[in-house]
Order: sequence, then C-alpha cells, then structure tokens
Amino acid sequence: MAKDETTIEMEFDGEKYKQYEVNKYAKNYSEQGLFQKITGNVKKAGLGLIYKALQLFYVAQNPNVPMKIRAAILAPLGYFISPIDLIPDITPLLGFTDDAAVIAGAMAIAHFYINDEIRQKAKDRIRKIFGDSAVAELK
Repeated sequence: MAKDETTIEMEFDGEKYKQYEVNKYAKNYSEQGLFQKITGNVKKAGLGLIYKALQLFYVAQNPNVPMKIRAAILAPLGYFISPIDLIPDITPLLGFTDDAAVIAGAMAIAHFYINDEIRQKAKDRIRKIFGDSAVAELK
C-alpha cells in the first residue's frame, strides 16, 4: 500500500479538532464497529490511520488509564466509526481527513500511555488482519 500523507502524518490542530464536535460521537463507539471499519476501509483510510486507531483502542483497554483519558479516546473512535461525519468517508481523497484530524487529537491526548506494548499490540492486530507485509509498511 502506498503511504497516504493526509492520514499518516497529519498534525494535531486543536481548533480544527474542536469544530468536529467529537464528543457527540462517543455513542457510536463499539469494538465490533471499529474492527468492521478497519477491515472495510484500509485502502481508503490508509494503514497509518488504522495503526493509530488501534493504538488508541488498546490504550482505552488498559485498566490503568484514567477514565477521563478513555472517554477522550472513545469519542474520536466513535467518530472514526460513524458513517456520518463532517466529511463523508466516501468523498474521494478527502473522506478520511476529518477522521485523521480527530484521531490525531486523541493521539495527542493519549500519547503518554502509548508505549512499546501498545504499539506491538496494534501491529499484531494489523498482522492478523492484513498480514506481515502490512506491518512492514508501518513506521
């Protein structure tokens, strides 16, 4: 898969993050929904964005992470899962840029909890879903 700069290297923009009203999407989060979104959209979303979403998923699973941080992660994952967001995911080239911004915001919030174990779990899940070659593409 080719590296998609809009989803892999997008920087966190706090003002842009606020405009997405992410908290209202928390109700859309489910583990099943997340994995359906991931497996069905890897080409459009980009492997980098999926890797970041998986890291957030595993941080949220950690019982040592404060509830405040978990809540700040689940809402953006709900946004990522939701088919109805600011820029519809079916929009060519731009469809996942809003999702990438929201995930980048959650990564900024959760960065303290993303360690080698979390990264490995995310890579292992990518390997399980997409194979070894997908993991080799990750940074």
